[in-house]
Amino acid sequence: MARFLRCAALGAAVALLVASCSGGSSDSGGDGKGAGKGAGKGTGTGTGGGRAAGTSSTSAPASLTEQKLDWGRCKGTSDSAAPSGDWRCATLKVPLDWSKPAGRTIGLSLIRAKSRSGGGQRLGSLLFNFGGPGGSGVGTLPAFGSTFSSLRERYDLVSWDPRGVGGSEGIRCRSNKDIRAAESIDITPDTPAEERAYLQDAADFAKGCEKAAGDLLAHVSTTDTARDMDLMRQVLGDTKLHYFGISYGTELGGVYAHLFPKNVGRLILDAVVDPSADAVGHAENQARGFQRALDDYLKSTGQDPERGSARIAALLDRLDSDPLPASDGRRLTQSLAVTGIVLPLYSERSWPRLTSALESAEDGDGSELLELADAYNERDSSGKYGTTAHSQRVISCLDDRQRPTAEEARKRLTEFERISPVFGDFLGWDTAGWCHDWPVTGQYDTPEVSAAGAAPILLVGNTGDPATPYEGARKMADELGRGVGVLLTWKGEGHGAYDSGSDCVDSAVDAYLLKGTVPKDGKVCS
Repeated sequence: MARFLRCAALGAAVALLVASCSGGSSDSGGDGKGAGKGAGKGTGTGTGGGRAAGTSSTSAPASLTEQKLDWGRCKGTSDSAAPSGDWRCATLKVPLDWSKPAGRTIGLSLIRAKSRSGGGQRLGSLLFNFGGPGGSGVGTLPAFGSTFSSLRERYDLVSWDPRGVGGSEGIRCRSNKDIRAAESIDITPDTPAEERAYLQDAADFAKGCEKAAGDLLAHVSTTDTARDMDLMRQVLGDTKLHYFGISYGTELGGVYAHLFPKNVGRLILDAVVDPSADAVGHAENQARGFQRALDDYLKSTGQDPERGSARIAALLDRLDSDPLPASDGRRLTQSLAVTGIVLPLYSERSWPRLTSALESAEDGDGSELLELADAYNERDSSGKYGTTAHSQRVISCLDDRQRPTAEEARKRLTEFERISPVFGDFLGWDTAGWCHDWPVTGQYDTPEVSAAGAAPILLVGNTGDPATPYEGARKMADELGRGVGVLLTWKGEGHGAYDSGSDCVDSAVDAYLLKGTVPKDGKVCS
């Protein structure tokens, strides 16, 4: 199992979680983050030190800033159906290596629906990033077109597949056959043999990514994508960048604001990532957030959270040695079961589905939890898998410098289990397996998001968010700087707040984006 994605609404999961992530998207390890040598070796645009690069001096040549986009009919991709109606697609050329902006270029896939307003009513383009990292904007934005209909009155709605994702040099690190085989790997190893198999699988995945990506592997960082965004702003003809970032997209938005504070227009950051947390800190945050969401779910069904969690943990322990049969002849393993439990926690509206799946598993049928896991893993009925988890890993392992060892992970397991009796083991071991034996050096421990001089940026934090716990929103606001980070709190459940049932949140976000009205810092919507 990969790290929990920071929003699970891509691919097959869209239909299941459309309500919860209409302001969000697809993060397997939602906040969520090799001995192989070769073409992928390098450090991209990293600068060393503990924080992300803090300069915006690199600029693109006129051949890129003055390029004309050829908007035309969108073509289908392997991971999503071709959008129809008002949506048009184009390809933006960007430097492969931003330290050599006049060098080799790659193409980024863009999608746009033009504003319904003309004349002085149109404000410009509104860019969307739906999280991951690794989520496809081209595949996601049309699915939520109605959600953002009011914003289209004054903006062109625009999204894109970031470098290394989908139609933008998307990376597939292993075959469908190998993905299916890897589902048998024990991701909470109990013996030396299981630990060796776990780490070998991680190393094999890293080698597959290096082979598939080549030179690109060193140039898919969040900093690279933030620079792409500023080139996108220029080519789209916008003086300022207007942006809606969800989940991981909030980290990307913060990095952009740090690099280009004077270019910040109206930025919304919803389901906010904690910028002060390193790779291990993110895993701890997610253990805390998903356990909190599970406790809230158990309370909603009249169960004691401690007893309910113990029962679920016992079910997972049984599955470790004795997987359950499912209706299609497959087996529900411990890994697939925890993935199936995670998915409906992204949305309160999906909690009844979790109840049914858990009851069926207790009765000896793993079909429903397996179906949930398949949706999360983007597995279709023919057994083919999407690549969101692949892109997520190559991006986060280029961002994150930390490479915890198996020994370090074992030492932390007690603390992870204290934080979450259900998810602690999985996320604790994930710290060692996620970037194990990775062929490219990570760029920083934590991203730099300070943005002195930027216009006010609106952050929306949800107190029940499982993947990006609420505490991260306040930390992001503090790190953006006084007068820049403005926090709006929603006392709700699920990953993301916009269009999740709060008129208070929706009206505040719309007023900010459409009218420039900045709410009072600390405003609470209940």
